[in-house]
Formats: sequence, C-alpha cells, structure tokens
Amino acid sequence: MLSLIWQGAITGLLYAIASLGLVMVFKSSHMVNFAHGSMAGFCAFIVYMITSGLEWPWLVGVLAALATAVALAAIAYFAIAPLITKEGTTATIATLGLGLMLQGLILSLFGANIVNLDLPLPSWSMQVLGLRITLYELVVLGVATFIVVFLFLLIDRTRLGIAFRTVSTHAFAAEVCGLSIRRVHLFAWIASAILGVIAAVLIVPTTFLSSTTVTTFMLQAFAATVIGGFDSLPGSIIGGILVGIATNLFAFYVAPEFMNTFLLVFIFTSLTIFPGGILSRRAGGRV
Repeated sequence: MLSLIWQGAITGLLYAIASLGLVMVFKSSHMVNFAHGSMAGFCAFIVYMITSGLEWPWLVGVLAALATAVALAAIAYFAIAPLITKEGTTATIATLGLGLMLQGLILSLFGANIVNLDLPLPSWSMQVLGLRITLYELVVLGVATFIVVFLFLLIDRTRLGIAFRTVSTHAFAAEVCGLSIRRVHLFAWIASAILGVIAAVLIVPTTFLSSTTVTTFMLQAFAATVIGGFDSLPGSIIGGILVGIATNLFAFYVAPEFMNTFLLVFIFTSLTIFPGGILSRRAGGRV
C-alpha cells in the first residue's frame, strides 16, 4: 500500500505540472486549452528526434523542445486571440481544432509507430523504511518542487506576476489601469506550454511515445484540473496528487481497463461535493 501511494504521488506530481499549465491559461484567458496535450506531444517527439535520431545530447533535445513549445504557444495564442474576447466557448472549440491539426502534423512527420524515450539516468535506488525509491522518482520530486516554488515566486513577487493576478481577477479593470492584456495572455500561454513539455518529457520514459500517448496523459491532468478547480493553482497540485494516488490504487486493486470510467466517477463525485474545486470557497453576496 505504501509503495502504491508513493508511486501514485510521483505520477500525480506530473499530472500537477501539466494541470498548472491548464490553469495558467484558464485564469488569464478564461478558456480551456484542449491543444495542451498535442503541443506537449509534438515537443516530446522533438526530443526523441534529436536524442535518438541525431544522437545529440539530451540537453540539446530538451532546449530545442522548449524553444519549439514557446514558438507553438505564441502561434496558437495569436491565432486564438481574436476569439478570446468573444463568447466563452468559441476560443475553447478553436483549441480543439488546433489540437487536431497538431495531431495530424505529428503523424505526418513522425508516423504512428511506438518508440521509446528513456531519460539518461542510472538505475539507482535506495530503501527507506521498506520503501524502494528510485533516482527517477527523486528527479521528478525535485523538478516538481522547483517548478512549484519558482512559479509561485514568479506570480507573487514579480511585476509580471502581479499583472497576471490582476488580469485573472478583473481583465477590464486591469486594461483600464494600463496593463497589456495580450502580454499577460502570451505569458500564460508560454508558461503553460513549457509546463506541458516538462511533464511530457518526464512521463513518457515510464511508458512509451506515440502520437496519442501525451494526449492521453493530459486527460488525467485535465481530471486533476477539474478536481482542483480551474481557477486555483494550489488546487491543481492537490488534484494532481489525488488523481495519481487514486488511479494507481484503482489499477492495482480493481482493474486498469476501467480507468476512464473510474476517472469519470471520481470527477463527478468531486464536483458534486466541491462544484468549484476542492479549494473553492462558497460564493456569497451582499443584499
């Protein structure tokens, strides 16, 4: 049981990283980016092409993937930007189209074959209170901790972060005060894309890489976002860990074939108890 909870929490941290990207876009633009998984998957293939195809160092592959993510985020945002100010679902539906286009681009460039993308880490492990902890798990824990601390310091202590919080709270008031809405939106999209790439590069070595692997992984991250709340960055972290532990326990004790059904039930139960997310407060008003 302890081992299952630990492994589920590690996977949940990756869900949380991807979920943070979804929340960043939603808080700034008030829309869901359904192209999040396709963008991260395309960048994961960039890492594979550089490290396995060209046999260049992993650092070069990761830097190239991050640069690609920034470019894709900028292109996607400027394509969607005219629709963000319109009716809420218009821009969200447009991201579905962008995601399908990227899926087609992945298939045309890299094919439909299943490939392996292994992290260049030695097979080291240690025992702590009977729990086997691998170097990979420590790397995931370290990366996730660094990202969370860095992101919250960026949002809480910098001028860009203050602008992001202001736009998230009231975009019209922020614009009246002279803040650039588009600049904040672009920052959120770029940060979201980078978070998606980091999560994808860390999760793929535990399974395999194909045209649908990362998109499927992002469905779990989407469930974490729903449970944690689309407007809550801390909630997405808690939601990711909960989803990771719950799905790991369910797969071991029940059946992995019914994972999607379990996720739907889990989401439905969470929304029934916490309609706005697990960290949401009950709304109130003055008469």
